[in-house]
Amino acid sequence: MSSTPGKDPPPPPPPSTAMKNKSSPATPSPPNVKPNWVLPYKTEALQTLYTIGKKLGQGQFGTTHLCIDKKSGAHYACKSIPKKKLICKEDYEDVWREIQIMHHLSEHPNVVLIKGTYEDPLYVHIVMELCAGGELFDRIVQKGHYSEREAAKLIKTIVGVVEACHSLGVMHRDLKPENFLFSTTHEDAALKATDFGLSVFYKPGETFCDVVGSPYYVAPEVLRKHYGPESDVWSAGVILYILLSGVPPFWAETEMGIFRQILQAKLDFESEPWPAISDSAKDLIRKMLDRNPKKRPTAHEVLCHPWIIDDRIAPDKPLDSAVLSRLKQFSAMNKLKKMALRVIAERLSEEEIGGLKELFRMIDTDESGTISFDELKEGLRRVGSELMESEIKDLMDAADIDNSGTIDYGEFLAATVHLNKLEREENLVSAFSFFDKDGSGYITIDELQQACKEFGLGEVHLDEMIKEIDQDNDGQIDYGEFAAMMRKGNGGIGRRTMRSNVNLGEALGLKESEKGV
Repeated sequence: MSSTPGKDPPPPPPPSTAMKNKSSPATPSPPNVKPNWVLPYKTEALQTLYTIGKKLGQGQFGTTHLCIDKKSGAHYACKSIPKKKLICKEDYEDVWREIQIMHHLSEHPNVVLIKGTYEDPLYVHIVMELCAGGELFDRIVQKGHYSEREAAKLIKTIVGVVEACHSLGVMHRDLKPENFLFSTTHEDAALKATDFGLSVFYKPGETFCDVVGSPYYVAPEVLRKHYGPESDVWSAGVILYILLSGVPPFWAETEMGIFRQILQAKLDFESEPWPAISDSAKDLIRKMLDRNPKKRPTAHEVLCHPWIIDDRIAPDKPLDSAVLSRLKQFSAMNKLKKMALRVIAERLSEEEIGGLKELFRMIDTDESGTISFDELKEGLRRVGSELMESEIKDLMDAADIDNSGTIDYGEFLAATVHLNKLEREENLVSAFSFFDKDGSGYITIDELQQACKEFGLGEVHLDEMIKEIDQDNDGQIDYGEFAAMMRKGNGGIGRRTMRSNVNLGEALGLKESEKGV
């Protein structure tokens, strides 16, 4: 840490204010017409469903209150964003993107779960999981700093969230201890990422120039206005330095002074407590805080560092990324389940599938509206997959429900939407009704045949399909049997020993430990 002569090192950084400075265009742009609504649909009034309780926190863009479900009595947190702070069309789009990204990521066990979104003439309300254990920042202040073992466990969680974000085409852009909450007050409570207000979707190789983030944690390339997802790894490296020492690596009395330190100062590993900290921990921090983003490790490479994983149990191959896990799981399903997932996926709300739409665009590089074998292969390579061509071909065939030789948008959604979304009762009832054309309460062989034609399927052994699902052997499928089939085996991602059984959702990204993404 670079210090001023005669000055004591600072305490941990105070809760920092997120910066959001857009670069001014060289030429004047036409007036940005302000819309009236963020959500593309009408919602019930928040107050009809929830009782609003005490204030939990205040951010730059919104206020969070306790809210209680009037029916169940369950407690949630509600972030309310006043529309008077949304000055232009871009601000409205930012809030809508935050909601889509939360849905895209919120099944991850270390991301706060979004419950619902509501809007009225004055506010946009985001109801989410309540984390009663407080901010990581507050625990750092209480402890001063963490032991290496504690810090390794926490940074593994934080970088795991970054890896999940990146594998799903999202850059967080505002990683800091205040944006990680503990689920409860217990010492071993789960750590959860929150506040995706500055997050964006990105494509590989795409660079950004708007200066966003929080002063202590912002990467040097962000200050130079030319950056990509590597900037999230820098911010995580700053958090790790603070976890181990209790102070930030780059500090000064003013914001401009902090930025000067970030761009120029040397890391301090000389003063206390650094002499007592392992060389392995310092090696990881040096790598994460390399000013050259091209030399900086990826989130996955950080998770493979010996200090994080313990070199006695180092993995011999990269972990699967989020989308890869989903694709692998999908490939092992029977035809009826795949068709049902497509029916459900295509009926999900825009906000629930928004992130997957961006991911599809990221892989569909020629913008043809379908994903070819070469595009899938390149997409998997970008998220660190080392699958052989024959294995990728198997994934392609599994996701290509209509055997067209390419994966269209509906097929991609069916293969990659997280199963937690698909297992909701209302979604299962809707899918069952799609196949039960006559409303008899049963799916018959004739109805299955009709559905196969609608999906463009060739020869399918319908007798075998029904026999596999038909538990009471009456030659047809009732709702209970259908629901059991849909829920069966959904918890076993990654447990197969034969790599030839990989499926298209495990291939673009989710490890078993992250099956909640």
